[in-house]
Amino acid sequence: MELKHTALFKLHEELGAKLVPFAAYSMPVSYPEGIIHEHLHTRSQAGLFDVSHMGQLIISGEGTTAALEKLMPVDLETLKPGRQTYALFTNEQGGVMDDLMISKLGNEKYLLVVNAACKENDIRHLQNNLPEQQIEYLEDRGLLALQGPAAKKVLADFVEGLEKMAFMQFREASITLDGGKSARCYINRCGYTGEDGFEISVSAEDCEALARLLLQHPSVKPVGLGARDSLRLEAGLCLYGHELNESGTPVEASLNWSISKSRRPGGAREGGFPGAELILAQMRDGTDKKLIGLKLEGRIAAREGAEIINAEEQVIGEVSSGGFSPSLEIPIAMAYVQAQYAREGEQLFARVRNKRIPATVCRMPFVPHQYYRL
Repeated sequence: MELKHTALFKLHEELGAKLVPFAAYSMPVSYPEGIIHEHLHTRSQAGLFDVSHMGQLIISGEGTTAALEKLMPVDLETLKPGRQTYALFTNEQGGVMDDLMISKLGNEKYLLVVNAACKENDIRHLQNNLPEQQIEYLEDRGLLALQGPAAKKVLADFVEGLEKMAFMQFREASITLDGGKSARCYINRCGYTGEDGFEISVSAEDCEALARLLLQHPSVKPVGLGARDSLRLEAGLCLYGHELNESGTPVEASLNWSISKSRRPGGAREGGFPGAELILAQMRDGTDKKLIGLKLEGRIAAREGAEIINAEEQVIGEVSSGGFSPSLEIPIAMAYVQAQYAREGEQLFARVRNKRIPATVCRMPFVPHQYYRL
């Protein structure tokens, strides 16, 4: 199958990116300085990510709020224009079909950003369940993520009023490109690294010019999928296809916070979304397994699929994501284990190449979040 290209494909080649297949696209996994350098640069300054492979959709029309609430366990009724929220599409078995960001553009009008590998299924899901709504797939738009402590200073050179934006706020703005052209953008203060930062939706036509403009700043370097994954792992953020899938529930994934209070047991609008009976029962009664964080001894990383065992060498879980933390300089992992072993401080082992690697259950995130809140 021929791989798709984002609007930045030629720029990636020019910058010397190592390109790999990802979600049907040819995407940069790293640039010449390498994943660890890109990771640490994002933590200390600012990294620019191409996330244009993700799906962007606008849903609008009378009754859109109520229709979307039937598909996800969030409270959109009280979400104000200019705000966004994390959300989940759930199925009738309580599993997660996708996780997404949803921004309220105006009355009964929303912008959804969904995962690249899920976007075709998500579009069909929306079309099948929202027959009265207008669903516009923004196929001609790029998406950039500017992440790190310098992100605000960098973007403030081009957008006024950023100091008034907090984490999970949204606005429209125009950015003047080199040559004087004005690019109209959707800007969200959010990201997938745990750092302060922004996601910028811009037309595919203007995406490369905007990326080049941002990369002119001495604090900004291009960052690929490799560091994006290690950054989100340190931040304790779930990744679809690893921590999230159609057979696992939000409660098992320790995402109770993603279910709005009004939709929880005893809430004003309890349930009303696919799989609610099982998910709400788990919120009340607990689950058989839980997603946990692990810090490992030594230097050997436990990768996805590695078994987690107890002192008696019984298999009690499996790693969903794992690697070496460039910030902490230790191996870390996220894993699903039997709930009785999910207590902070529990001593377990990861089995890697027939070796028992001592591992301690810890709180996540592994590296503190730096989101900007007013």
